[in-house]
Amino acid sequence: MAKKEQAPNMVEQFAEFKELKHIDKTTMISVLEESFLSVLAKMFGTDENLDVIMNPDKGDVQIFQNLIVVPDGKVTNPNTQISLSDARADNDPDAEIGEEHTKEIIFASFGRRAILNLRQTLQSKILDLQKEAIYSKFKELEGELVSGEVYQTWSKETLLLDDDKNELLLPKSESIPGDFFRKGETVRAVVANVDNKNNNPKITVSRTNENFLRRLFELEVPEIHDGLINIRAVARIPGERAKIAVESYDDRIDAVGACVGVKGSRIHGIVRELRNENIDVINYTSNPEVLIGRALNLSRPPQMRLDTEAKKAEVFLRPDEISLAIGKGGLNIKLASMLTGYTIDVYREGAYANEEDIYLDEFKDEIEGWIIDTLKNMGCITAKSVINTPRQELIDKADLEEDTVDEILQILKAEFDEYSN
Repeated sequence: MAKKEQAPNMVEQFAEFKELKHIDKTTMISVLEESFLSVLAKMFGTDENLDVIMNPDKGDVQIFQNLIVVPDGKVTNPNTQISLSDARADNDPDAEIGEEHTKEIIFASFGRRAILNLRQTLQSKILDLQKEAIYSKFKELEGELVSGEVYQTWSKETLLLDDDKNELLLPKSESIPGDFFRKGETVRAVVANVDNKNNNPKITVSRTNENFLRRLFELEVPEIHDGLINIRAVARIPGERAKIAVESYDDRIDAVGACVGVKGSRIHGIVRELRNENIDVINYTSNPEVLIGRALNLSRPPQMRLDTEAKKAEVFLRPDEISLAIGKGGLNIKLASMLTGYTIDVYREGAYANEEDIYLDEFKDEIEGWIIDTLKNMGCITAKSVINTPRQELIDKADLEEDTVDEILQILKAEFDEYSN
């Protein structure tokens, strides 16, 4: 009778956890065996001489205890030993002293408390297994797009639930300015970070991460999804403006046109998702001068001085181009720097771009670096531009001592006197 009580109990347990947790049969068998051994070890003090055989298809669970046969009256540990007479009475008439006797244990005979302990142990192991599975799943999804339903919103974060009821945390710092979510609303974001501290997965998602913009373009532009167009660089100031550099692997495909779509049909959906964040799409090139010009949205190739090692670019523009290149609040030039990887400074065309002039950086051995940086911030990036600036203006605007200004002018003028001689 004991076996009949045990079998349906285990069938029920297996079916319940398999249905709710989507665990494969092999893993489930392993977890059940471990759970039995864990409970039995507490009952018998060890599990080293115990064997658990699972057959979940039939609901059979057989437990065997391997005991050493000892003379009658010499049993000191009933968990590891059995008397000769008891062994022979237990379906082993040929048992001999010193041999191993295998005794079947009927788990259900230990009562409801033992079954309850088994169930609790099984639940704990299943929960740990689920947490590991969740962590592994979302760790592989870092940088990928996911969606979830708004479950609750707090001042510093929003809790989303995906289709499998996994919790996704969207911090305020990872939300786009202007984001406002209602309970039950579906929100899209990318998996930014997955932590598993103390086997408790924490999934953080982001709508400000540059990968969010990449994934949205992949959704809206089939050519990107199919690999015909590649996104080479992305720069974002969330909620304000973004720039994206794209490259086509097929000469017949206009990369920018494909991303924008007919009358902006493709990019409009992305802009709405990003709370009306303006997006500039430019053609990528490996030529840094051309790329910088495109990133600044200039209508013509500008004169430029590049320091490829320091990743600095000095761009010379007409007065009417400077404000456009810098952009409102400096957003345009900041994004252009982020996109290209170059620190970009813009200056007026004219004497600054004269090849007969000498850049201030050439005087770093004679003039301190912070003074050169101060002069450059005034717009004086060459020796002649400093020489041609009124002395008092250098004193006032650069906030330098008179003796320092005189010394600088002497050093710079001496360089040109040397050339003239």
